[in-house]
Amino acid sequence: RAAAQQPAQPPPPTLTLQQAEMMALQNHPQIQAAQYEASFSNQQIVEARSAYFPTVNADVTGSGANDGARIGAGFITDSRLFNRVGGGLTFTQLITDLGRTKSLVASSRLQAQAGAQNVQATRYDVLLQVNRAYFDVLHARALIRTAQETINTRQTVLNQVTQLAQNQLRSELDVSFANVNVSEAKLLLIQAQNSLAEAYAELARAIAADRVVDYQVQEIPMPASPPANADDLVTQAIANRPEFASLRFTRDAAYKFADAEKDLKRPTVNALGVAGYIPYINQLTSQPIPSEYAGAALNVTIPIFNGHLFSARHEAALDRAMEADQKLRDEQLRLSRDVRLAWANASTAYQRIDVTAQLVQQANLAVNLAQGRYNLGLASIVELSQAQLNQTQAEIENLSAKYDYQSEYQALQYAIGQLR
Repeated sequence: RAAAQQPAQPPPPTLTLQQAEMMALQNHPQIQAAQYEASFSNQQIVEARSAYFPTVNADVTGSGANDGARIGAGFITDSRLFNRVGGGLTFTQLITDLGRTKSLVASSRLQAQAGAQNVQATRYDVLLQVNRAYFDVLHARALIRTAQETINTRQTVLNQVTQLAQNQLRSELDVSFANVNVSEAKLLLIQAQNSLAEAYAELARAIAADRVVDYQVQEIPMPASPPANADDLVTQAIANRPEFASLRFTRDAAYKFADAEKDLKRPTVNALGVAGYIPYINQLTSQPIPSEYAGAALNVTIPIFNGHLFSARHEAALDRAMEADQKLRDEQLRLSRDVRLAWANASTAYQRIDVTAQLVQQANLAVNLAQGRYNLGLASIVELSQAQLNQTQAEIENLSAKYDYQSEYQALQYAIGQLR
């Protein structure tokens, strides 16, 4: 009985670079973690600003005491103790702390802006990972096509040499050399297939996919050549890179916090108020205690001496601010270096494209000449094998140059803060 036909496998889904980037931006946990961190920073603004608003608490108190007793320890006052039940409200409102709260709010706002820039920096990091993985997949697939074409070409030569050897026109040594060439091409195919599997795994990680899918990735046009020099690119990086902007906001926030710590030495003015109702009280005095009560006060706190605590806090905050200054300067130097390295790598990769294309042309010509000489008996199988090896290496170099330039160009865009 004929074997049951296996159901046809559906073709792998297609994937463009833009689709891969969108998937990563929507799903990647690093971006979501950065967004939560930015949300946390925004709530710090609300916390700092809360000092501007009044604080109102509701209290319900019930107490029992021995008649006529007074508090004897723990307090300066000697209030009487009464059996009572009452409820009321306490009110506190900051009138002024002479700028400390304002500085704290400003520092929190700047930290929130730094957090927003960190989100953008994380997006850039993820997009760079996606681009690299995507081009690695394209590169590996192209290598597989080259390896398969190499196998087919060398298998054809092997068949020809085998036929000639059977007719006593070539030696078995030639057949052995041809077999070695085919085996080398098969090893190249195995290595390319392994590289493709690794590239797909990296792509799945980059787009935050739960499983590896062998996407049919789409080619993208070759980008333009890099600029002639990197000086303008460094200026763009300093203006656009979110990491630099984040450190700048962090530096400014540190100086604002230092101002807030300096203001600890200034007086603080608060308004206080209480109001309530006592439905039950054990009256033990000649003058009855009213059921309702209310009161207000203005309190001024003037720091005099606390063991140099406030001055130490101010100096520590100022040290942190100056540390942030130096980190910002170091980041500027690092950006300049990264941009120049990325520009140099992109320029070198771009130049390799033309050179390797010429190399492929020369290698193809050499193979044709070696094949003709071998067919005429003017060259050995060694010469033909070496020409085929050079041809394969030239094709691999040309493929690497093309995809390396695309990857390096995206790395340059990342370095200057222009990555999508």
